[in-house]
Amino acid sequence: MKKISVSVIGAGARGMFSYAPYLLENPEAGSVVAVAEPNEIKRGLFKEQYSVDEENLFETWEDLLAKERLSDAIIIANNDESHYEPTKLALEKGYHVLLEKPMSNKLEDIVKLGELSKEYPNQIFMICHVLRYTPFFAELKRIVDSKELGDLLSIQHNENIGYWHFAHSFTRGNWRNSDETSPLILAKSCHDMDILLWLAGKSCRSISAFGHLSHMREESFREGMADRCLDCSVEEECQYSAKKAYLSEKPIFPKVVHPIPTKENLEEALRTGPYGRCVYKCDNNVVDHMVTILDFEDDITATFNLSAFTEDCNRTIKLMFSGGEVSGNHVKNEITIKKFKQYGKNEFTTITPDEVQGGHGGGDYGIMQDFVNLVSGNGGEARTSATKSVESHIMAFAAEYSRLNKKVVDISEFWTDAISKTCEIETI
Repeated sequence: MKKISVSVIGAGARGMFSYAPYLLENPEAGSVVAVAEPNEIKRGLFKEQYSVDEENLFETWEDLLAKERLSDAIIIANNDESHYEPTKLALEKGYHVLLEKPMSNKLEDIVKLGELSKEYPNQIFMICHVLRYTPFFAELKRIVDSKELGDLLSIQHNENIGYWHFAHSFTRGNWRNSDETSPLILAKSCHDMDILLWLAGKSCRSISAFGHLSHMREESFREGMADRCLDCSVEEECQYSAKKAYLSEKPIFPKVVHPIPTKENLEEALRTGPYGRCVYKCDNNVVDHMVTILDFEDDITATFNLSAFTEDCNRTIKLMFSGGEVSGNHVKNEITIKKFKQYGKNEFTTITPDEVQGGHGGGDYGIMQDFVNLVSGNGGEARTSATKSVESHIMAFAAEYSRLNKKVVDISEFWTDAISKTCEIETI
């Protein structure tokens, strides 16, 4: 296998800790040779961890891409709103591209990226819909395609975000405000739109959604609370305490709060930064619960429920077939198969798919393995090409449009309208 070289745009949680580590663990497959990251501390840490030469350290993606092509491939894992331009330029320069989801927070950019991917058929252009690469969801896909339980008729899918995770990422954190980044159904759950599309194996015809920001808002602020958890008199009894989340023996996402997460640095971050704020005193606007109803071709129906108000952070699913049903929990990595025979005498089987290292149930490792193999020229077809990923992104935007406008959305019409508006923008 040819050893490949990789550049990285964005040395945050995904770029530094989810995708690039594959190359440290598999040095025979390739190496990281360049990085663009505006945060000086993160850039320095990345340089040390991946042994990047000083001349290939850049503050901005513009600086990196202004150079002649530095590597075979590039991982683009910067902010949602800054995906389109570097991806377009990277493709034009001949890079193979692995782009973090969502493809963009603008519908017209997603449509343009889908079309752009067709202009470079000899370059690998993949989107990080990593759930397709988990053994758990791959086994569900195998069951569906095998027809061993008959035809798939309906899906119930839940994304249980976890109250603590929602407070971190979508109330205090980077994806709290859709005006600055993306709506929740796109930022968090384009994964789930993609999985529903993949499992159904058919295009979505129409979609309807309902959701609200009901609790994580200023109206829930009560007497004794303070704007910051370090100053709050009722912090000890609050499940959203930043002190509990980030200063305990097992803090959550400490390197997101501060790239060098010493006790002193974390305390200072909570005193002055966004992660120390009361969850009821943030500038968040994304929904904290939402339900989406989907109608696919071949009369397959699905419901998708996302909620901030769960203890566990996991995905649970139930697939209903003409001859049986399947249920599963992706974190427990358990799938229960029930084959209908006779009431009271049906067949029950519980299986545990092979476990794979890496985040997202092995999906982060799996997608990097596939990306590296494809860039190396080993042949095959990516499970998450940009061309395939456009449709699930369209579904996410349509769901948000439905939620805001209280309308059932025809996906074909919505897509056609998006293409039309993109054409209008390009001709102005």
